[in-house]
Amino acid sequence: MTDRRLPLISGHWGAVVLLMLLSGCDNPFDVHPYDMDLHGAHDINNTNIKKIQTACEGRDTLRIAFISDTHGWYTQTEAELNDINQRDSIDFVIHCGDLTDTGTTKEYIWIRNYLERLRKPFIALIGNHDFLGTGDEAYSWMFGDKTFSFIVNRLKIVCLDTNAMEYDHMAAIPDFTFMEKEADNSAGLFDRTIVVMHAAPFSDEFNNNVSKVFGYYLTLFPNLLCCVFGHEHVDTTRTIYDNVAPFHSIDCAQHRNYKIFTITPDGYEVCRIDF
Repeated sequence: MTDRRLPLISGHWGAVVLLMLLSGCDNPFDVHPYDMDLHGAHDINNTNIKKIQTACEGRDTLRIAFISDTHGWYTQTEAELNDINQRDSIDFVIHCGDLTDTGTTKEYIWIRNYLERLRKPFIALIGNHDFLGTGDEAYSWMFGDKTFSFIVNRLKIVCLDTNAMEYDHMAAIPDFTFMEKEADNSAGLFDRTIVVMHAAPFSDEFNNNVSKVFGYYLTLFPNLLCCVFGHEHVDTTRTIYDNVAPFHSIDCAQHRNYKIFTITPDGYEVCRIDF
């Protein structure tokens, strides 16, 4: 039988042919979508928290815009951010997670570029979609710790990673050790609390084996005003625990609404914004 295989090209010419293949326009070895080739602004949450604390120092009223679940809805996200930019009274923005749809490097860069158009500082939590591929590593590089807190004008904002399913329920998510510590950490500097998360208790992403315990840990925080979450793509307010403040959900960008929380010395008000 005649051998119809092409002869093996070796040595110098073999290297030349291989280089030509790799450098061609139709290179099959293109950059992987989860390559983690990140550059530009990083550790954004810590950087912007400092800006928030400086800008809001001495104010007795805070206005926070909560958005969530932008996913791949870039047209709607752009409109949402433009609407926020038209409201000078907003002090800062909190994104409740699902910044991306599939956690790719390009998606992280795209959403960062969009959020950087905001005229006010922003912080972002991690959502379950943001874990896909190497998305959790990209989030950590770009935004920082997945669980964190900060204090602004005697209000502590506690931001929790509650995406237990993304760890196959093998990690301590939510982190009760962190919650217990933060309940009285810097106690002299705050007397009100808001807890923010992506997935709420009794949802598909939450570790519902510990949902009741989570409710107990929430009661440790001084004057818990409310809890805020995303994930469900709906605008609701509901009571999950009898002895805990209300849970407010933030709708997805696709549905073209978000919420502004106005926090005063007497409590808080919530206003839905349709854009």
